[in-house]
Amino acid sequence: MTKPLRPVRGPAPDAPLFRDAMARVASAVHVVTTIGPEGRVGLTATAVASVSDSPPTVLVCIARPSRTLAVIEASGVFCINTLPGDGADLAEIFASRRGIDGEARFTEGDWGTLTTGAPALREAVAAFDCRLTAVHDIASHRILIGEVVGLGGAGREPAETTSLIYRKRRFESV
Repeated sequence: MTKPLRPVRGPAPDAPLFRDAMARVASAVHVVTTIGPEGRVGLTATAVASVSDSPPTVLVCIARPSRTLAVIEASGVFCINTLPGDGADLAEIFASRRGIDGEARFTEGDWGTLTTGAPALREAVAAFDCRLTAVHDIASHRILIGEVVGLGGAGREPAETTSLIYRKRRFESV
């Protein structure tokens, strides 16, 4: 029989130490997109997870000051596009590392739509087209819960599929 864990008491680790620890954790890279009255917008995200398969539900965590977050909340739709291994340029663009904003970000990649009208990347490993169902504020971010109403992506054979991850503060293909 295992003993129950005792909670660790004391001050929380400071932000730089936490970020350094998280940098050692490999995370899949996604571009989260939506559409509003002024056009398409999106951002790069790694804080994405499955919540349930019945109904299909996912979550994404987005910093509160994000312009994309505001458009998602106004439109009520978003698409999580999981990037293939060769998607580092797209990840850089949507992470605001290339000085490209708004609609101009969509000149890279082959974009279409699925069910909601949110941009879906045709060459994504998977694209999860969502209707926003809940929003939760936690610290500096908002957790968006979305019911998946459409699926897309390249549909490559598993042996041909590589994925983009973020680890040690850089993008890698696996």
